[in-house]
Amino acid sequence: MSDINIPKDIYDIIIVGGGPGGLTAGLYASRADIKVLLLEGNAQASQITMTDMIENYPGVSEISGFELNDTFKKQATSFGLEIRPEQVSRINREKQGDIEGWEIITDNNTYRTLSVIASTGAAWSSLGVPREQEFVGRGISYCATCDAPFYRGREVAVVGGGDTAIQEAIYLTKFASKVTVIHRRNRLRATAVLQQRALANEKIIFAWDSTVEEILGEDGVTGVRIKNVKTPDSHEEIPVDGVFIFVGLVPNTGFIKEIVNLDKGGYIITDSDMRTSAGGIFACGDCISKSLRQVVTACGDGATAAHSASLYVDELKGQAY
Repeated sequence: MSDINIPKDIYDIIIVGGGPGGLTAGLYASRADIKVLLLEGNAQASQITMTDMIENYPGVSEISGFELNDTFKKQATSFGLEIRPEQVSRINREKQGDIEGWEIITDNNTYRTLSVIASTGAAWSSLGVPREQEFVGRGISYCATCDAPFYRGREVAVVGGGDTAIQEAIYLTKFASKVTVIHRRNRLRATAVLQQRALANEKIIFAWDSTVEEILGEDGVTGVRIKNVKTPDSHEEIPVDGVFIFVGLVPNTGFIKEIVNLDKGGYIITDSDMRTSAGGIFACGDCISKSLRQVVTACGDGATAAHSASLYVDELKGQAY
């Protein structure tokens, strides 16, 4: 074993992000008796906490996203995971004693670590149409679970055609009198079971082959103007009190974009062991480049990232056999 000088205040692993991937990484690292810290920023809420119902997580027939994530957190902290509510602003390479490590800078503190696991997830994309940002909180929402009760007995629109859009449209029918799904194609991208439920729901109607041109209203949303993508001169105004937007994700990778390689969408590129292009930095969950973004895949990523980071730290310390 090598005789290496490592400062006592340095962490073996710092995890950035507190969703399913980050918490699973924290669970695995804590159980391995590794000095680990999870920094759970408040700039972006984890997508899981805004999901009304999860029914495809193995072993759990039905649970809210918030409850499932809270279960992950309680389990991880029971093994000693330290969690602090701090937002990471940047990461710098820094020599730690006799070996290379990383400096993690938050709004309040500076931490030092031998390795980093990025698990910062992604945020919902906006439409970029007139008045959208102006009416956020006044008729524009990116979270049906959060805001659906405000629209009891009222008409709303959902923009998007993927799993989340259709799942949230179905959830909205518990409150709204009518839900118009606006989708730029003539068929949904959601999984078959969700499509069947939506198409069979009498409260849901569809505006096919359509995109939103403008949000209408003065002090709040009163409707949307849409156009048909196949006949661009065709416009229609739909009166609604709320617009729920689910048109894709933007990865929360700005704090690390100068350090690791990203794909064209801004997602972190990793190998099968969750290693990035920078030595000592690993990544997992919705912020990485992959084809399927689900709770179960984030957890698998997190377990792999923790294992890989642990091996990396052992090698740095000269403890690998």
